[in-house]
Amino acid sequence: MATRWGMCSAGKISHDFAVALQTLSPEDHQIAAVAARGLTAAQEFAEQHGIPKVYGSYEELANDPGIDVVYIGTIHPHHLRVGQLFMNSGKNVLIEKPLAMNSKEVKELVATASKNKVFLMEALWTRFFPVSVEVRELLGRGDVGEVKMVRADLGAPLTHIPRLVEKDLGGGALLDIGVYCLQFVLMVYSGERPESIHATGWKLDTGVDGHMVIVLKFSRNRMAVCTCSISMMLTNDVVIIGTKGMIKIPDHMWCPVNLEVNGKVTHHPLPEPCMPLNFTHSTGLRYEAEEVRQCLLGGQKESCVMSLSDSSLLVEIMDEARRQVGVTYSQDSGH
Repeated sequence: MATRWGMCSAGKISHDFAVALQTLSPEDHQIAAVAARGLTAAQEFAEQHGIPKVYGSYEELANDPGIDVVYIGTIHPHHLRVGQLFMNSGKNVLIEKPLAMNSKEVKELVATASKNKVFLMEALWTRFFPVSVEVRELLGRGDVGEVKMVRADLGAPLTHIPRLVEKDLGGGALLDIGVYCLQFVLMVYSGERPESIHATGWKLDTGVDGHMVIVLKFSRNRMAVCTCSISMMLTNDVVIIGTKGMIKIPDHMWCPVNLEVNGKVTHHPLPEPCMPLNFTHSTGLRYEAEEVRQCLLGGQKESCVMSLSDSSLLVEIMDEARRQVGVTYSQDSGH
């Protein structure tokens, strides 16, 4: 029986997620309904993607009994409220990254999922790409020895996009793209909590971080350096240095298709989209969707690949980095 998806929001990332679902078998994945804050937007989205049911409010989608899981593609500041709306209605949810604005909100989402006994996962698609699966296998086998250093960079000139620079919209380099760098480091170090966090950077006139560098120290003197920017183009790669070799993701580290191991490069192509996409390699969203399906079929309430403890540690590190650079949001008041 197919997993019946509900789409919450009709924005750009929701469009790409819908296209990615269409690269999977319709016997496994179907989009049953879409909801937007305005009925017209939902209707246009439904017509474009062949979705049978349309709602002009999130509440209507939450009350639809024919939905197995809801994909939440709203902007960051709405994740808590919208996520709780669906989970309190008994819906499983996949929430776009970052899971929430800060650790306090993540704790509230996790508590809501636990109370309602529903599935919750942060949609950090990088974790599920074949390249990331291979990286975990390489590290697990010890092919490059003990990892001593990880460097992850991600940045591009994006300050012309209001969503990325306005505080009220959850803007800033760290929450939007730096999260990819940090999550990759935590994946390499198997979710270990760092011994120390040192962050520096600078803010835009709007008060959000335009550029940030975070240095993490783990046990046994293992290190990581993450650099993220919405103000300049960076290398957008990952380097993992071990005692016996080196692993590189040479480009598109947030949606990787190429992997270099001790100088040998392999390519993991993605399915071609059935219509134009908004973001690079977006058919790769199919992998997180399939992870959700397998978790639901197995009766799991969270993923072992992107667990809730992973998401919790990730946001704690981001909270501390923001504190050191002086970036605060209204959601941090009383936090």
